[in-house]
Amino acid sequence: MSLKRKIALNLSIAFSLLFGIVMVVIYMSFNDFRRDEFKERFRQRLEFTSHFISKSKDFEEEAPVFFNENSDNILLNETILIFNGQKELIYSTIKDRNVSWDNALLKELDRNKTIYTEKTQPEIYAALKSINGENYYILTSAFDTNGKSKLEYLKYLLIAAYVMSTLLIGFFSYYFMGQFLRPLEDLNKEISEVTAHRLTTQIPVQPSNDEISILAKSFNTMIARLDDVFQSQRDFTASASHEIRTPITRMAFQLENLIKLQQHSPETLSSLKQIQKDVYQLSDLTNSLLILTKFDKENIQTLYEEVRIDEVIFESYEAVEKSYPNLKMDFLISENTSENALLTIPGIQSLLDIVFINLFKNAAVYSDNMEVDVLITETNSDLTVDVVSSGNVIEEQDRSKLFEAFMRGNNSQNISGSGLGLRIVKRIVEYHGAEILYSAPSEKTNQFSVIFKK
Repeated sequence: MSLKRKIALNLSIAFSLLFGIVMVVIYMSFNDFRRDEFKERFRQRLEFTSHFISKSKDFEEEAPVFFNENSDNILLNETILIFNGQKELIYSTIKDRNVSWDNALLKELDRNKTIYTEKTQPEIYAALKSINGENYYILTSAFDTNGKSKLEYLKYLLIAAYVMSTLLIGFFSYYFMGQFLRPLEDLNKEISEVTAHRLTTQIPVQPSNDEISILAKSFNTMIARLDDVFQSQRDFTASASHEIRTPITRMAFQLENLIKLQQHSPETLSSLKQIQKDVYQLSDLTNSLLILTKFDKENIQTLYEEVRIDEVIFESYEAVEKSYPNLKMDFLISENTSENALLTIPGIQSLLDIVFINLFKNAAVYSDNMEVDVLITETNSDLTVDVVSSGNVIEEQDRSKLFEAFMRGNNSQNISGSGLGLRIVKRIVEYHGAEILYSAPSEKTNQFSVIFKK
């Protein structure tokens, strides 16, 4: 998950939790307010009833008219029971059903004078009043239908507001985090475009003095130092390769002249030819290093051209044949190759020559019969070149490290070599977006497969 999404998610969760707590507090506060308001209406209604009793001359005759004119049934579904001092019911607003009450409640009024309970349905507010020297037990009960409906409406309103606010907070958090982190994304884009051949490119620094600008300045300082190191390395490799190539060429020329002389003994002539092979090998290695210093994986595609792979193979074979005249090549195109195959790939021919020169030299050095078979198979998705030779195969434990620098298998004992050939081959192949695989189809068969993707 990206940093922008993590921050937006955490911010949304934090605000949602905080907003949820606020919603709960609002709901509970309104519920407390509703209960207190309902209780106050109970109290006022009871006081109003007490005042009526105290002013009434004939309570039993005037009560039906009074309570009918001053009914609060629409709002409260109210019922009123009035008892005399002997706890006898003297008036009830209930007309259409039997009247029942809790005697324990009347006894409790003797002790507490006033009782309010919201645990029952309907809620009850009762009081013992002394009016004109006589005791009256007044029981008032009602449903807070109005308050409960408002509370229910508030609950759904808060839920809807919470859902909407959570979605809006998530959207705006993601949007604003994107705006705030845009300089960091731009910085990341600039950094990703920096390669070993573009270390001189400084990423832009904003005039602000925030953390991103400080990071950009630090990165520019770092790549400037890295550029010095890489440039020194490239200069040294190029200069060393160039300087070494001149004496190597001179040595090769002098060795050729010495070998042409007839007065050498067979032992001396054999030694001179071996030295000549070593010189050629060193020359090839030097040329490879010199070529590789000019390219990297990022800038190599700008130099691509259409290359015929069969021409690369024949040119590479001719180059190896000069050092190994006994090497024979059997070139075939697979029957599975499509009829419209062009045998072309995008790449750099000078680098591809190095790939097959190294593979053919390995075949010449390590094969039993100085023969190499080349099979080309082209399909709609890839072009594969199989280079097959007979000889001792590479052990299983060595195959995973075959393309590492200075790695030499058990079949290379008593054979000179630098151990860099296949490492260079793999690097060039990867530069071309391809891959190279080693396999041993049989006990005495070595096969290298170079697969170019289309």
